[in-house]
Amino acid sequence: MIYSRVIFGVLCGVGSTSAFAPSSAATAAAAKAIACRTPLDLTSMTMTSTTSSDIDTTLDYVSGVSSLPEYDTYLLDMWGVMHDGSKPYDGVLETIAHLKAQNKRLVILSNSSKRLSYAHKMLKKLGFNIDDFEQIITSGEVSWRMMSGDDSLSCNVWPVLTDLIENSSKRVFLFGSGDNDEEYCETAGWSLAPIEEADMILARGTFTLNDGNGIVSKKTDGEEAYFAAHDKVLQVAADRKIPMLVANPDRVRPDEGFPPMPGAIGDCYERALAGDNEKNAAISEMDLVRRIGKPHSEVYELALSRKVGDASNFDSSVLMVGDALETDIIGGKASAVESLWVVTDGIHSEAVEAAGGYENGGPEEILKGFNEKKGYTSGDLVRPTHVVSNFKL
Repeated sequence: MIYSRVIFGVLCGVGSTSAFAPSSAATAAAAKAIACRTPLDLTSMTMTSTTSSDIDTTLDYVSGVSSLPEYDTYLLDMWGVMHDGSKPYDGVLETIAHLKAQNKRLVILSNSSKRLSYAHKMLKKLGFNIDDFEQIITSGEVSWRMMSGDDSLSCNVWPVLTDLIENSSKRVFLFGSGDNDEEYCETAGWSLAPIEEADMILARGTFTLNDGNGIVSKKTDGEEAYFAAHDKVLQVAADRKIPMLVANPDRVRPDEGFPPMPGAIGDCYERALAGDNEKNAAISEMDLVRRIGKPHSEVYELALSRKVGDASNFDSSVLMVGDALETDIIGGKASAVESLWVVTDGIHSEAVEAAGGYENGGPEEILKGFNEKKGYTSGDLVRPTHVVSNFKL
């Protein structure tokens, strides 16, 4: 979602019987790899620079959804806005029912790497009525459909992936979640393969590495073995210059300690591709790493049934509701729609509290820090249209 600390170097000489255990040659290659280990404390996003006063982050606070202007369409983040992974936030079920009764168009945009069926199951378990939502779009479902070669998918295509499918080059190395990873790939028509033979990498999770012959698990093999294999894989892939599809662009998960997510793997791979030549970074990102999900265009194009990216095509009838500046609020801006930043629940809640709290300038401080760290100035500044404590009436 926001930032992860990158640590250069590699854990070498790890004892393992896994198929991923580094040989001496692989260890030498892996020495150049870049591994993402520990995310930054989001409270560090508060300002320390004397230029903070130059960033105008005046915010429009609203007491709840009922205080908002009229919108026809609500694009809703799930985790951090609607629920915390185990239960709905207070007032959310009532808010959804209220908006549905007003015939509002409700669309869920989730960066989950899971398929749509999992989202349905989870929402039902938490007490939501899936029929209240016109669409439920997950990054994992869109990525799966892209890997399947689904030509009915009405969004921006990735020519690199299209070429692989047309050439029947469908061998994939998997960074997985440990949950139905093989089924995910195989039902899309891909087979798992070692990194030396793979045509593409799929970053779907940060718990396992799977080449079809063996699995390295962060839980069972330990983090040292996992990250040693992680680094080796990325360096071999960078040397071969094979593409990576990131099925969840979030960089951290809103759990204790903010552990890394697949978006952090994409960052690591871009750095490995760039190597010592910083000028290669933009080329690597454009050609060889594709992230599916907020803030990127594909999911917004599916939700809005139009191309996005033209700021002159602004639609004030659409509201993006999210807790993450990095994905939800930037994505709303890039898609030329208005946004509602939910700050007391979700990814920034602890940082806002540490910066003074919701009613004492905490959101302003976090927003200033975010813009400064991203290097945004003037027209590039990220600023939500509205700010609310929780997604409730």
